[in-house]
Parts: sequence; structure tokens; C-alpha cells
Amino acid sequence: MIIAIDGPAASGKGTLAKRLAIHYGLPHLDTGLLYRAVALALLDTDRKLPDPEAAAAAARALRAEALGDPRLRERAMGDAASIVSAIPAVRAALLDWQRRFAGAPEGAVLDGRDIGTVVCPGAAVKLFVTASAEERARRRHRELGGRGETATFEAVLADIVRRDARDADRDAAPLRVAQDAVVIDTTELDADAAFRAATSVVDARRG
Repeated sequence: MIIAIDGPAASGKGTLAKRLAIHYGLPHLDTGLLYRAVALALLDTDRKLPDPEAAAAAARALRAEALGDPRLRERAMGDAASIVSAIPAVRAALLDWQRRFAGAPEGAVLDGRDIGTVVCPGAAVKLFVTASAEERARRRHRELGGRGETATFEAVLADIVRRDARDADRDAAPLRVAQDAVVIDTTELDADAAFRAATSVVDARRG
């Protein structure tokens, strides 16, 4: 059983994906970390993020252990990943990685921007998790504050809006709701309510 979860930044899809993976005993992959790791590899070697050749090479050389770097969770890496993810050669290089992960015998839970539309179009369950830009900015602002990072709410909201536009407008695998996806709007939902909504969908598909 493959559970594909897509949605914009700070919509709650990552938290939901982790809980579903634990609940159903499936491996989980936050595909956004792949693009953050590619961006970090470029920055660590003083390469420019829009450099397609260097970015593609970094994507092909990526190893699983790179996904554990704590710097990947920093605010700046989210915007950097959004820039790198718009490069078609990077997406192509990481597509096989994601599909191999999804091909685990028991299935998997993957969350990202194009899981249900490109990576796993045949997934048994497709969810699209979203929320208003303002609510997502509030969540991200609280998260950053909890990690000791300083940023104004207005700056975080501007980051969210900019990333939304970049993710939706890129030519390579833009952020879209898969035709057969179930949309879960978490603007007014807490994590438990979102989890209940998701498990009801998964259980119905399993049945």
C-alpha cells in the first residue's frame, strides 16, 4: 500500500505522514529533504543554487546519510530547496530514488509536492493536505521560534507565498492536486483531527 501525500509548505502533511507511517507500520520518506540536501550540497561547495549542471550532479551523488543533517530543517533551506526543485534535471535524478523507496514490499508513505501526480501516480491512497497561507505562516513562525530562529510573522508569510508561487508555476512537476486525491484542509483542524480524517480515507481504500 502506497500512501501519497502532497501539499504546500507548512500544511501539516509531514506530521500527518509520520503518524500514518507509524499507525500502518510503513516506512516514511519526506521527499522535501532530498531537495534540501541537494541545495545544501551546493551551498557547502560554494555553488550557486540555479546552476542546473551542478545541482543535477549533486542530486545523482546524494546518499541517504545526508538526510540526517540538522541544517536541512533551517528556514533558509526551505527556500533553497524550492529553487533547486524547479530544475528538471534534479527532479529526474531524484525520481528513481523516490520510486525505489515506494517499491518496498509492504508499501510506503511519501510526502512532498508531486507524489500523487508524478512519483507514484498509481498510489492506492492519495491525499492533498492544505491550509490557508496565513495559518501555515503561523505554524511555521511558531516552529521557528521553538528552534530559536528569529523571524517576523510577515517575513515567514512572504516566504510561504513566494514558495507557493514557485512550486505551482514551475515547469517540472508543479504542485497540483491529483485528480483522484482526497483534499484535507487543516486550516481549522488540529493534528489529531487531521489524522482521523486521513485514516478514514486510508481505511476505506484498504477495505
